[in-house]
Amino acid sequence: MIRAVITGTGSALPAHRVSNAELAETVDTTDDWIVERTGIRFRHLAGDGETTATLAADACRAALSAAGRAASDIDLIVLATATPDQTFPSSATKVQAMLGIDDCVAFDVAAVCSGFLYALHVADSLIRTGAAQRALVIGAETFSRILDWEDRTTCVLFGDGAGAIVLEGETGGQRGVLHSRLHADGRHNQLLYVDGGPSTTGTVGKVRMKGREVFRHAVVNLASVMAEVLESTGFTAKDIDWVVPHQANARILDATARKLGLPAEKVIMTVDQHANTSAASVPLALDVAVRDGRIKRGDLLVLEAMGGGFTWGAALIRY
Repeated sequence: MIRAVITGTGSALPAHRVSNAELAETVDTTDDWIVERTGIRFRHLAGDGETTATLAADACRAALSAAGRAASDIDLIVLATATPDQTFPSSATKVQAMLGIDDCVAFDVAAVCSGFLYALHVADSLIRTGAAQRALVIGAETFSRILDWEDRTTCVLFGDGAGAIVLEGETGGQRGVLHSRLHADGRHNQLLYVDGGPSTTGTVGKVRMKGREVFRHAVVNLASVMAEVLESTGFTAKDIDWVVPHQANARILDATARKLGLPAEKVIMTVDQHANTSAASVPLALDVAVRDGRIKRGDLLVLEAMGGGFTWGAALIRY
């Protein structure tokens, strides 16, 4: 059996780091208000010359270095993003060019905050069938460019960044992606969406969200899909070494962990430093925890996320 194994992780953040206090200078909010409701203290915002593709390429370089691979070893790039550099071509092809890869399969996946889980599932499937050998799986966003900075309840939640992994096929081993499960329910479009698009308004649009309703769906859906991947593989919550969740809101992370009976110390939390970076948040948090030594080889991980659509998913991985 071929399994897709994570051999390297990487991440990239814009240079400009903004605290809640700094944000409060231009937005009608306070540090106490943001921290109490979300746990967020800082976020990074993209500046001139920093785009989804440039951040993604930097994250890929770090992941390739960690894996001991050259860019020329890659035959598949799957980039999850809701904020591509252009409507087309895909930002994945821009990353491909930045890395100096002459030819490989490269495309974007759009599932908002669940995008990295969707991208991981696609890359895992292609590697398992032998259609690809080594992949870069990326989540990258510049969400600050689609925020309404006068919407105080939403703009404080998001930041920019990128995370990437090198995923390689291995035969006969025990590590790798053990199982993943994805879902979508388009009936909830109006709870979290962007009010623009080329075929409707001809504009980019801004993020709109009904936070209370999204919170309720997130806790139920995330706990459910995590239980699904565990049940499908015969593991239980007690077997999990680390949960690497979408970093939307500290309260959602805490509530989801309680629903599954998981101790808070098993949940990787970076939302306080990065805010919600949408598709980038899971690989970004994964890279942080790998590099600071919390996640070690052989650990059993659950990655999970939910985003606009609604879309949601989880993956069980032996790191």
